[in-house]
Amino acid sequence: MKRIALWMMLWSLCVGAAAGAGDEYPKQEIRAVWLTTIYGLDWPTQTATDWAGRNQQQRELCRILDRLHEANFNTVFVQTRLRGDVIYPSKIEPLASVFAGEYGLWPGYDPLAFVIDECHKRGMECHAFIVTFPVGSEKIVREQGQSSVVRRHPELCLRHRGNWYLDPGQPGTADYLLSLVDEVVRNYDIDGIQFDYIRYPDDARTFPDSGSYRRYGRGRKLCDWRRENINRIVSRIHDRVKQLKPWVQVSSSPLGKYSKSGRTPNAKWTAYDDVFQDPKAWLRDGKQDMIVPMMYYRRGDFYPSVSTWLEQSGQRNMVAGLGAYRLSRGEGDWNLSDISDQITYVRKQGGKGCAFFRAGFVIGNEKGLYNELKNRFFKYPAQLPPLTWMSTTTAAPCEPQEVHVTRERGGLRLRWEGARDCVYTLYYAQADTIDLTSARSILVTGIRANEWFMPINADAEREYVFRVTASDRYRIESHPSRPTYYYFSRYDK
Repeated sequence: MKRIALWMMLWSLCVGAAAGAGDEYPKQEIRAVWLTTIYGLDWPTQTATDWAGRNQQQRELCRILDRLHEANFNTVFVQTRLRGDVIYPSKIEPLASVFAGEYGLWPGYDPLAFVIDECHKRGMECHAFIVTFPVGSEKIVREQGQSSVVRRHPELCLRHRGNWYLDPGQPGTADYLLSLVDEVVRNYDIDGIQFDYIRYPDDARTFPDSGSYRRYGRGRKLCDWRRENINRIVSRIHDRVKQLKPWVQVSSSPLGKYSKSGRTPNAKWTAYDDVFQDPKAWLRDGKQDMIVPMMYYRRGDFYPSVSTWLEQSGQRNMVAGLGAYRLSRGEGDWNLSDISDQITYVRKQGGKGCAFFRAGFVIGNEKGLYNELKNRFFKYPAQLPPLTWMSTTTAAPCEPQEVHVTRERGGLRLRWEGARDCVYTLYYAQADTIDLTSARSILVTGIRANEWFMPINADAEREYVFRVTASDRYRIESHPSRPTYYYFSRYDK
């Protein structure tokens, strides 16, 4: 109790001191959201049985992404594997039934490709989040029929508390998961692979893997053997992704409380002790580019965990997973200040950003969260932090050339020349010079085209200066282009 009281006192001091800091605008920050597809919780909310249904699904996604873009989010974790089914045409698992009403039924378009393209159009990264070991309830397995992994690979699956799981202790499980990752990374311009539920199930003490343990345990303690199983899978997947596309990030979402030692000795459900995750080892061995612990709790449970994860992350990105759903009356009925204080604290402690579970509660403005993010915390765009440990070179791209500004109806069109496979940041000011260190100077970032339209009030009368930078796949930013000036006059139609 004394330890908790001490953390609460430190939290009060930090949040109080950071009340202003939370309103500052970091130039680099990860602003992520989980877009869940299981049961169509976030998207799609209706199945597509014809072209009209397909168009409706696509419009719905675009509305979601538009809302996120308007609030200056820069990362989307889209649920790509649900429960033994996926959101793309796969040779391994059936297409999810949320799209066309039945497993394996084609909705008239590739949902994953569509999400990636639409994210990139809006300057947002798109990461495929994969539910790793759960493969469905009895009902789901029955509906999937012969396409279910339980039917095709029964040797890899175990039933536990009414649900089916891949057995981490079976060597073939790693091979199976690698085949899924290989499909996604090879065939899609994805920015990252993120693993959810890369752990043993709830009530793992009764997980029926005694057969695997007898065969492969080799005298190790059960808890150590289970952690090693997951460590091995994490390592193999990381190495495979980097072999295919070195710039694709690998991340995971472990439980938010790390262990029953250190700052949280009284924690009841932890990554290390209860579900046999060992993210410290993943980070130590360089097998994670980002860690996104799911810290969906308040105050005395939240703040010590942030410090623990920051210590474990080293040079990698630690992004705090925040429970936006907790604002809902049926899910905790939190106050908006609970989330606001957490964002402030993460920034104050040096975290690389926040991820919100899930999209529906954000864009639905639960208890004013969307407005709070758009108008306060995310008021200005933010670049994504550089992935320096991933880059094989320290050389930045060449700065963009030939920046031109032309007037069009409703605003200005900016065009420039730049290197391939880059994303661009546009800086601007209504002055002679631009402060390139300030988020306030960013017009837009993360765009992949060589042009951008800037809406302007037709009655405006002011002079602008623009500069453009290019960033490579590892987010290494170039020198800025030469300043380009444009005087916007309401008389110059």
